[in-house]
Amino acid sequence: MKETSVGNHKRLLLIDDDPNLILLVKDYLEFRGYEVVTAENGREALDVLEREIPDMIICDVMMPEMDGYSLVKHVREDPRTSWVPVLFLSAKGQSQDRVKGLNTGADVYMVKPFEPEELVAQVESSLKQAARIADRPGKGHDSGPKIQVPFDVELTPTELRVVQFVARGMANREIADELNVSQRTIESHVSNMLGKTGLHNRTELARWAIENGMA
Repeated sequence: MKETSVGNHKRLLLIDDDPNLILLVKDYLEFRGYEVVTAENGREALDVLEREIPDMIICDVMMPEMDGYSLVKHVREDPRTSWVPVLFLSAKGQSQDRVKGLNTGADVYMVKPFEPEELVAQVESSLKQAARIADRPGKGHDSGPKIQVPFDVELTPTELRVVQFVARGMANREIADELNVSQRTIESHVSNMLGKTGLHNRTELARWAIENGMA
């Protein structure tokens, strides 16, 4: 008998080139009530995404054919999948690795080896957050209350341009290329906007921009 969990009826796409990890994680998540579709690399994952949109993506970073960074870039640029939460699994645990993963567009970054219970907790947390704030195209249901920010928030012209790109699902690196500035400059603008609005992450920032006609 499977444990009851928010996993019921939720479909996850699990991507890793290690078949042993795939088996371990897949079995654990299925036991918790999730439906799990698997792929061995980013390119195979894109084929899966052409056929179906999962509720969340769990992805290794270093893989042959197409790595996790390239995959997330595709995911964030496609309006069909730009809202999907992404959890990175990586053996690289340095601070700069985490920062790069999150700036690329991942929502969560976990370091291998990890405790399965922590993985499940991160998955459930991400799915609950997505259910609250994600604007899912074609789902036909109320996506919840509008994002609330202080009434007197004012963005600079540059911040307004940056948040428009964030709302389109672009990673900081891509925005930096578009505006011909450094990625660190974009990270600073995003951080400033999060501070001004009191929002927690890029997903909420994008939702706020869309709801208020900035994007």
